[in-house]
Amino acid sequence: METKTTADIEREEELQAISKLRLLDDDLMKLVFDKNIEATEFLLNIILQREDLKVLEVVAEREYKNAMAQGRSIIIDIYAVDSEGKVYDIEIQRASEGADAHRARFHSSMIDTRMLRERQKFKELHDSYVIFITEEDVIGAGFSLYHVERTFKETGAAFGDGSHIIYVNGGYKNDEDPIGKLMHDFRCTSSIDMFYPVLAKQVKYFKETEGGKGIVCKTFEELADKRAEKVAKEVAKEVAEEKAKETARRMLAKGKLSYEEIAEYTDLPVEEVRSLADLQLA
Repeated sequence: METKTTADIEREEELQAISKLRLLDDDLMKLVFDKNIEATEFLLNIILQREDLKVLEVVAEREYKNAMAQGRSIIIDIYAVDSEGKVYDIEIQRASEGADAHRARFHSSMIDTRMLRERQKFKELHDSYVIFITEEDVIGAGFSLYHVERTFKETGAAFGDGSHIIYVNGGYKNDEDPIGKLMHDFRCTSSIDMFYPVLAKQVKYFKETEGGKGIVCKTFEELADKRAEKVAKEVAKEVAEEKAKETARRMLAKGKLSYEEIAEYTDLPVEEVRSLADLQLA
């Protein structure tokens, strides 16, 4: 019997993982929709219950960096722009906590910061849509879609600021309804079982052809490298912060420098230095 090499075993594991992928897994979803105007246009028309929406640009994993020092940035799963300049952030969130209302608010606000150039009027701000496709019904009311819109509390009238948040219930089952069919396709592991050809075609390519599976395997490897690099950076950051705190503690013990001077020397926030001083006095 021929002994399998480590590479053979790893390849088998990758192929097994690919066989289980669905569009509800963001690794596959990003590959299917990245730069795929046809599929993204189809998806948005169903979710928005339209037939006339035209997509001009689609990009997977678009990063929005926070201009604030040490501020949190975001990476959008699928970023799209339509013919009217409206911006769409399409996110796959399998875990309920990933679809937290505050996350939707943060994504919406980050998108707004990139919409206006200097001297543009605020009324020129385009509409934006943050769309969470969740594996289960995270809202729990049984609807296929949940639309979040700002309104005046006293009158119930729409605020009309152009900010829209939509939750798509990935657990919704109704094969007679467009959203039900769409979510059925997002749950499928095989293209044969899917309703919509525009989605089935791409799923078949990435899961059932050698070229497509090769791309998915490469994506897995790149993600593993990125995650390892991220962990290494986080560990290095934690070590550096702990060293800075230890230095600050020694300086505080000597009592010769102000909190502001210690903060400047150690690159710690002044508030952090004060907290360390309070702990030493306790």
